[in-house]
Amino acid sequence: MDERLQQAELDALWRFDDPVASAERFAIAAAEPDRSELVRAEIETQRARAFGLQGRFAEAEGLLDSLEPAIGTLAVRILLERGRLRNTAGRADEAVPLFEEALLAARRDGDGFLAVDAAHMLAIADPLRSEQWTEEGLAELQSTSDARTLRWGVALHNNRGWALFDAGDVHAAVGEFEAAREAADRYGTVDQQFAAQWSLARALREVGRWQEALAIQRRLVTERPGESDVEAELAALTAVEEHARAAGQEPGHDAAHEPATEAAPTIEP
Repeated sequence: MDERLQQAELDALWRFDDPVASAERFAIAAAEPDRSELVRAEIETQRARAFGLQGRFAEAEGLLDSLEPAIGTLAVRILLERGRLRNTAGRADEAVPLFEEALLAARRDGDGFLAVDAAHMLAIADPLRSEQWTEEGLAELQSTSDARTLRWGVALHNNRGWALFDAGDVHAAVGEFEAAREAADRYGTVDQQFAAQWSLARALREVGRWQEALAIQRRLVTERPGESDVEAELAALTAVEEHARAAGQEPGHDAAHEPATEAAPTIEP
């Protein structure tokens, strides 16, 4: 009997775009009779997370309360999910200490995966120290060869890329999105690869490298016809291309500034 919830099973149960169905799957999995109590409790932490994504905060907190007292991996997961609940509810100031405690506990237990998860959440919830937390998360990745843990590099680089993009440092953002794409190509899911390419193309348009951006978006639209973010970017890039043809030359940086489109969907772990 396995005494630890395996990440591969957790990944298979999660559908971040459908927290209602996810919560139902977690409930079914936790009720399976051959589960150990520890694994059952770990699964329940994820059901609490799914409740939080639905805005069912009181139910989520009550479920986590029922799992305590806890030690080891379960304790770290409870800290992470309590932090996520508060962050989702707009109470980041309360979430940060929980994520910090989770990071310390995961490191103490030698759990690199959950340590990076905590650092990644701190980078989101604590924007004034986002760079510090991102670096700590990336440093954790230097000491592992586990491909599933290394997948965190996609989210870490992507999130830092968007922070730089929003701050106006778009050239630095391109570098982060390139790193995110590389990590996605090596370790990521198909969805992560798609989102990483979209983000890179968006930043390339912003720095005037519109031909590269257009090539990426044209490839993406063949992969997923009807994707609204891709179609919006194609429209913007087509306008840049038409401007270039009318002018008889390639546009400069300013000409690449068509109206901004929505950011790609958040890259999940």
